[in-house]
Parts: sequence; structure tokens; C-alpha cells
Amino acid sequence: MALITYHLSLITYMDYLLEHFDRVWPRLLEHLILSGASLGIAVLIALPLGLMLSRRAALATPVLGTLGVVYTIPGFALFAFLVPVFGIGWWPAIIALTSYALVVLVRNTMVAFNGVSPAVKEAAVGMGMGGRQVLWRIEVPLALPVIVAGLRIAALSTIALASIAAWVGNLGLGQLLKDGINNDSKLYAGVICIAGIALLTDLVFRLIERTVRVP
Repeated sequence: MALITYHLSLITYMDYLLEHFDRVWPRLLEHLILSGASLGIAVLIALPLGLMLSRRAALATPVLGTLGVVYTIPGFALFAFLVPVFGIGWWPAIIALTSYALVVLVRNTMVAFNGVSPAVKEAAVGMGMGGRQVLWRIEVPLALPVIVAGLRIAALSTIALASIAAWVGNLGLGQLLKDGINNDSKLYAGVICIAGIALLTDLVFRLIERTVRVP
């Protein structure tokens, strides 16, 4: 009986999602843009920073320690801290999400480049390759699987955390969760959409991981 009730409820929530997709779509698009922009900015910062930390180990502890402190700040607290400075809207959300993504991406990038065998790099130098050739033809291909794995984790966490943006800027699918406090249909419609985006993102990155995996 409980299982039948659960399936009927799920059908009801799916009906709401389909019947009101014109209202859900703008929130879905906002969520994708917010998550994508934050992750893209984080990647642009994390890749060169992670590479630099793999070359200068003395900087790794303070940089990763600082990022770790930011990561321990609860999402609502960080958003609330940024709103007085940047106002309500996209910027506090993007800055907060980018900050959280950096923790995973910088660490994974550093670990990925540190994991490239020194013997392989020495062999490449012995074959006459210069520094840039070693980086792009040896280190990057070997480090890429670990970097992509970190990118997948960061993407999933960003998609989930982006829901909080509704409380500081009325953005994304989190708005459905917020409105769903008094409306179960909106709440579950938001949950279904977020879960769907996360599952699809995970699938895409797992396929990419298989593609870049070193034989």
C-alpha cells in the first residue's frame, strides 16, 4: 500500500512538472547558467594554480589551507556574508560557488601533476623535449584523468549548492524548493530537476573520464 501511494505521489509531482514546465524552464536555465559559469571560472583559476602548487610545494600548505577554511563555511553563511558587499543577485552566488569548487579542483590538479612519474619526464627531456613540450605532451595527458575526476566531483557539488542561490537572489531551481515549503508539488519538481541534472552531468563526466583514461 505504501509503495502504491509513493508511486501515485511521484506521478502527481511529474504531472505538475510537465504541466508547469513553462514556469520550471526559466529556473532550470538559471540553474544551469549559474552552475556552469561558476564551474568555468573555477577551472580557469584552479588549473594554473594547481600546476603552480605542484611545482612549488612550499606554497601548497598555505593555499590549500586557506581554501579549506572557505570550504568549511556553511553555504548560507557565505552567501549572507557576500550579499552586503555584492548585493542580491548573480554575483554573490557565482563567487560563493566558485570558491567551493576551487577546493576540489586545485587539490586534484596539484595531485594529478604530482602523480606524473619523474622518470617519465626525465625520459622525455632525454629525448630532446623542452619544458613546454613535456608539459603538454607528457604531463597534461597523464594528469588529465585525475583532473577530470575532480571536475566531476566539483560539478556535482556545484549543482547541489546552487540551490542556495534562491535565498540570496531568487535564482535557479532552489526557488522551487523555497516555494515548495508550502507546496509539495513545487518542492518535488525542484528535487527531480536537480537530481536529473546531477545524474546527467555525472554520466557525461564518466564518459569523458573513460575517453581520457591512459591505457
